[in-house]
Amino acid sequence: MAHSSSCSKQTYILAGDIGGTNSRFALHRQGQRDPILVHIYSNETELETAPTYHHATLKPFLEKCLDEVDEWKALGQKELLSNVQVVACLATAGAVTMHNDVFMVNLGVRGGSIDGNEIEQCQDGLIALVVRCKLVNDFVGQGYGVLDLDLDTEVVELLPGSRARMNDLAPICCVGAGTGLGECFLTKSSLATNLGYECYPSEGGHADFAPRGPLEVELLDYLKVKFSCDHRISVERVVSGRGLANVYEFLAQKFPERVDERVHQEFLTAGDQQGRVVGVNSDSEGSLAQQAVQIMCAAYGAEVGNAALKFIPLGGMFVTGGLTPKNIGTIQGEDSPFMKAYLDKGRLTGLIASIPLFAVMNEDVGLRGARVCAEREYSAISSSSSSGNGIAAAAASSASYFCLVSSSNWNSGG
Repeated sequence: MAHSSSCSKQTYILAGDIGGTNSRFALHRQGQRDPILVHIYSNETELETAPTYHHATLKPFLEKCLDEVDEWKALGQKELLSNVQVVACLATAGAVTMHNDVFMVNLGVRGGSIDGNEIEQCQDGLIALVVRCKLVNDFVGQGYGVLDLDLDTEVVELLPGSRARMNDLAPICCVGAGTGLGECFLTKSSLATNLGYECYPSEGGHADFAPRGPLEVELLDYLKVKFSCDHRISVERVVSGRGLANVYEFLAQKFPERVDERVHQEFLTAGDQQGRVVGVNSDSEGSLAQQAVQIMCAAYGAEVGNAALKFIPLGGMFVTGGLTPKNIGTIQGEDSPFMKAYLDKGRLTGLIASIPLFAVMNEDVGLRGARVCAEREYSAISSSSSSGNGIAAAAASSASYFCLVSSSNWNSGG
């Protein structure tokens, strides 16, 4: 490592939520939930001329902090570099390796890499402030972000009495549909509950899609042809923004007489925003767009129920992701497509009904989870520094539970 941590330096926390389209950053004073500064960068625009990801976005954000954060402005760059350190965590939409790097296939135009170790070693301008840069899977960020939620104002109980039933020693589960479908779970050690929850990633969104009626059987067959899969399709092909587009496309070819030409032409020219077009037009009663949202939300509820069966998250099942608040009308309520499918678990419906279930109405959960992860990294650094082991030991001790080994064929097939 190029840096050595000093207890005399003032520490700031930098959280990043790195998607394919945008990078969202927040600067915090260490130990404080509320950010000092938040800014969003367009990856495609910023990556056009920069040599690395961190030069494209992280460096400009730190420079923006110097320009706009009063205590940084008062110090100036020279004194800032001498008296301040930054501990960062970036939640990335990709498979983070054990080496603290990630290749994001949807970063910019051609995909791109982010290397946490390279950021730590970089001495170019204000990037030198960063003494630790931990990369985590984006849904690990979502999972830790759930721990930061205000249950009074930022969630909706999907089952009455959910909050009162929460068991603070039991597992927590998080399932969220956005561009894709993410899933993760959190547990406490029964031997050391004071250490709190650890979050673990999964790829549950790529489990098999199971049709629940004749029309969904036809949908499955349609998607198997579309994606050249003989035997199965991932549930993400239905439950996600892209999945919503797939469902509408299927309905449009099955029921051509019901196609609204205005909506359909907008859909055909929307590129990667096709799901948004369907969602925006879903209020039209009896429309294909409305039916597509209902099918997607029913499949969403079924998959959340499947995850609840597997993890029995009596600490809470949290439904996150951008599609949740956007479709809360089709998710909330005992007669909604989502809740009917969630509770339709045969002999174990009683168990499913006992699990605390929440819809998360805030879309910055990943960014907040990155802050939680960065605070944990700071604690590890502080503990290692006090014992004389330094940042490298802290990095090694915190590496394994955040990582998801990468696969070169992550997005191929069903």
